[in-house]
Amino acid sequence: MKSRRNTTFLLLILAAVAAPVAAQLAPVAPQAAEGRQRQYDPRANDRPAAEMQLLPEELADIRAYETAKHSVVNITTKVQYENFFGIAESEGSGSGAVIDREGHILTNNHVIDGAGAIRVNFSDGSTYNAELVGADAVFDMAVIKVDAPADKLHPIALGQSNNLRVGQRAYVLGNPFGFAGTLTKGVVSSLNRSVPSRSGPRPMDGMIQTDAAMNPGNSGGPMLNSSAQMIGMCVAIASKSGQNSGIGFAIPVDRIRRFVPELLEHGKVLRAYHGIVELNETANGMRIARLAQGGPAERAGLRGFRQIIRKIRQGPLVYRVPIEDREYADYLLAIDGKPVRTHIEFLEIMDAYQPGERVVFTVERQGERLEVPVTLESV
Repeated sequence: MKSRRNTTFLLLILAAVAAPVAAQLAPVAPQAAEGRQRQYDPRANDRPAAEMQLLPEELADIRAYETAKHSVVNITTKVQYENFFGIAESEGSGSGAVIDREGHILTNNHVIDGAGAIRVNFSDGSTYNAELVGADAVFDMAVIKVDAPADKLHPIALGQSNNLRVGQRAYVLGNPFGFAGTLTKGVVSSLNRSVPSRSGPRPMDGMIQTDAAMNPGNSGGPMLNSSAQMIGMCVAIASKSGQNSGIGFAIPVDRIRRFVPELLEHGKVLRAYHGIVELNETANGMRIARLAQGGPAERAGLRGFRQIIRKIRQGPLVYRVPIEDREYADYLLAIDGKPVRTHIEFLEIMDAYQPGERVVFTVERQGERLEVPVTLESV
């Protein structure tokens, strides 16, 4: 997402660079021969069409662009906020991809978060108002909807991300700095990267890394393979300047396939509720600190810290002091056989489950290993 100030700044820089170049070129005159000035013939350098054929690699790039360009849209937003002078308004923009002929468009949550108005611009120049259908801040996904004719809606082809290989071709198609329909090319640089999240301390894991140029405004746009299939959604860049540095990240399309149906049906991602409120990472494993009272984990018999009352005598007075009994708590070792060593691993494992499913928590309780089944609920 970007602000209008960024676009203005970019144009000013380009203008400043262009002027000196023009000045340097101005004094150059046509070369003279034998005292006579040559006449420029624009046909002199014409080459037969057969000699101007594009390379196979260029044709592949063009095919990818031509196939996907009408599926990618520019999203502009208006956000109202309060400052010292009253209510102010800011504008932003990002990218998105049409996913069906009902008018649903996929983008990042941070592109539309807090927006009071959303507009979608199609490749043919037509513009439509959009409404929010569903969003999730943790996975930075959102679905918006436009009421546009079917002939305007060209759903993007979805590929797969579980079989990606480092080194394969990757394209980024979007609207950097508001320049609509911009294609950049690179490769899949790495897989399963973990990057900081905008929504909290939990990082975004499993990201696809690419050197295809991304800039502000590419957020929410597709990353494509050589068949013009969407393999990821652009989400972040690693940069000290806020502009492209050759390290960009995309949400894998398999994750999008997993959660977008929930956004369409429920307006949010349905997370399985287990009732474990707090886990502590210790040298001996993940210790359960707190459980939700009456939640699935407590009803199943899992244990967190408990409070005991200890009597302390001071002279003639006796005080009842609550003490936290940590030895009472269970250590969580595994979920359905998958080892749990960190809080992030716990969250990643639980993301795969749906409300209503039954999982088995393997715990250690005062030296004894136990298998505790827990039936998950919806949040």
